[in-house]
Amino acid sequence: MMKKIVLTALSGLLCFGMMSCGGEKKTTEKDSVMKQKVEEFAYYNLESPLVDKLSDAEKALLPIFVDIAKIMDGLFWKQTFGNKSVLDTISDSWAKDFIAINYGPWERLKDNKPFIPGYGEKPLGCQYYPADITLAEYNAYSDADKNSLYTVIRRNEDGSLKTVWYRDEYKEEITQVCVLLDKAIAIAEDAGLKKYLIERKKAFETDDYFASDMAWMDMKESKIDFIVGPIENYDDKLNEAKASYEAFILLKDVERSAELAKFIKLLPALQKELPCDPKYKTFVPGTSSDLNVYDAVYYAGDCNSGSKTIAINLPNDDRVQAAKGARRLQLRNSMQAKFDKVLLPIGELIVCKEQQANLKFDAFFWNVTFHEVAHGLGIKETINGKGSVDDALKTEKTSWEEAKADILGLFLTCKLIEMGEITNISQEDAIVTFIAGIPRSVRFGAASSHGKANMMAFNYMEMEGAFTRNAEGQYVVDFKKAKEAINTWGELILKVQGDGAFDFAERFRAENGGIGEALQKDLDKVNNAGIPRDIRFNQGLDVLGIK
Repeated sequence: MMKKIVLTALSGLLCFGMMSCGGEKKTTEKDSVMKQKVEEFAYYNLESPLVDKLSDAEKALLPIFVDIAKIMDGLFWKQTFGNKSVLDTISDSWAKDFIAINYGPWERLKDNKPFIPGYGEKPLGCQYYPADITLAEYNAYSDADKNSLYTVIRRNEDGSLKTVWYRDEYKEEITQVCVLLDKAIAIAEDAGLKKYLIERKKAFETDDYFASDMAWMDMKESKIDFIVGPIENYDDKLNEAKASYEAFILLKDVERSAELAKFIKLLPALQKELPCDPKYKTFVPGTSSDLNVYDAVYYAGDCNSGSKTIAINLPNDDRVQAAKGARRLQLRNSMQAKFDKVLLPIGELIVCKEQQANLKFDAFFWNVTFHEVAHGLGIKETINGKGSVDDALKTEKTSWEEAKADILGLFLTCKLIEMGEITNISQEDAIVTFIAGIPRSVRFGAASSHGKANMMAFNYMEMEGAFTRNAEGQYVVDFKKAKEAINTWGELILKVQGDGAFDFAERFRAENGGIGEALQKDLDKVNNAGIPRDIRFNQGLDVLGIK
């Protein structure tokens, strides 16, 4: 079925951006719709002064990690699209650029709508499942490993389903990765990094990532972090069950990280402060959690597709979180790029002049930081025997988890300001910057779990009077009502998760997760102003000044 779709697409691609099949005038790059779409992503050089603080051995690791990251990039292409070589026939350079941004012919920040002639809707299951599989067929398929993050579903010759582990499906690439990891292991000086790389190699070979996640949690001193493997499951829209390959290469900002260390000790106390009934906050966060600041120097695969990640909360494994907590990594240079190029221009357009002074990078930094902290708080198991929150909420789990992290991140930031632990911004700064940031994320579209979460937050806060619009259509925040809405929205989310209320979650998101008329006008204003939708990177060893 995929072959037929590709061949159909090629007939359209051969005409795209050239002399049309009907002999019409050549489309100029100036007039290209693709050019406009590409230019919605502002370029940013992914560089860092922290490179100069690395030892020679640490610098020698970077080329190896980049080579592994490129393999992850190729694997993600296979998972989300298939064989990308068919795209080499495209002559329009802007179309090729936009395909690269989206890792395929479907626009990730526009509900995955196709933008290349000949392609239909993006398969819900990407390439993790047979193209013709139905949810009913999948549910009827009995196999203990079918829901594993690290398996794909394929067909036998008779058409029946079979489960294949990643290590077998992607054997050629995994073999290459392991060879490169051996080189990195031999060079690595930091004991924690060396152990993590050893365990990560075993994980690639066995599809068991628990031990390597535990080793990663113990990696406290390394100036280089290398997050690599199949990690997030956002790309699988059929079941949200399959992990996508990706890689980050990060450099630790030791001084800024030290400033955040005090907040880890506050996690148990912050858990008790959550605005909900005590039965919905019984989870005890691990005390080995990290809260650190990094500069990102390379993105590959899932994290590089569409909107770019600016903060990380891992591991996702609840067993690791229960035993050791989680590591929250703030990617400061990427964060600064998004604030300067996207959020601040949006805020200056849609927030009333009197409150624009509250738009601050430090507020954005703290909101994002505690968004990641909030992922590790709340509740992990339902209170009524429905199993884990993830299992109970099924296809709603990621949207509601992102909604939880968004609003509880703001709640925690405001609470810590109140406690005198955060002193460089006010609660008003945090709230205005948060509200201005919602349209930024809503532009990621309904296909994004983050976009759905932000739409629900925006509609809820507007309904509760957290902000109104003045005569110019700009937002005016009512801080008293905003604080009340933060509490009640957080309380509702935690209750939905704790109750495992899938039916309510699905209905509420369907009714309140859309873009209303007023918000659409705001988004049109932002789009017409030419404000970038997101960022993209110039990256690599040359950008870092490494030969």
